[in-house]
Amino acid sequence: MAVGAPGNEVVLETSRLLLRPWRIAEAVVQRELWTERDPRVPPHRRIDADGHPTVAELEDSIRTHEVWTTGLLAVERKASRDVVGYCGLVNSGHAAGEPELAFELLRRVWRQGYATEASLAVLEWARSSGYERLWATVWDWNTASRRVLAKVGFTETDRKEVHAVHGTTLFATMRL
Repeated sequence: MAVGAPGNEVVLETSRLLLRPWRIAEAVVQRELWTERDPRVPPHRRIDADGHPTVAELEDSIRTHEVWTTGLLAVERKASRDVVGYCGLVNSGHAAGEPELAFELLRRVWRQGYATEASLAVLEWARSSGYERLWATVWDWNTASRRVLAKVGFTETDRKEVHAVHGTTLFATMRL
């Protein structure tokens, strides 16, 4: 579920990036993200044996789920005008009014600082919108995302959820 109010589309800009609502034609980028996910990610977040979700299913999701307009924003590189992932806030279920920061970028753009840059823009928007605390969850084996979260000011808590197959989910938080 999206954090923003219905019909209240969020657009954020940094020196290199534009964070904005997804366009239906960009479902192919979402599908690419699904295909690149680490095999340790739970099956419901990866392409299944029957090829789902399909591009058409992802297009329908963009069309019908508010999260793609007010929550998880497309990360577009301004210089090349291509979408390389998402970053934004989603309802976390941790505490009312304390959303979760989420980001995922295509592998071909890893190690270029885009996740940090996009996250900082989302954090500034969250701060200016009156949020006082945010959460993030990350797999213990996802060292790159853990580094991004640390760089932007999150602190890992003692809370963990252990899954025998997929690893341990770590919970991080930050006060704004």
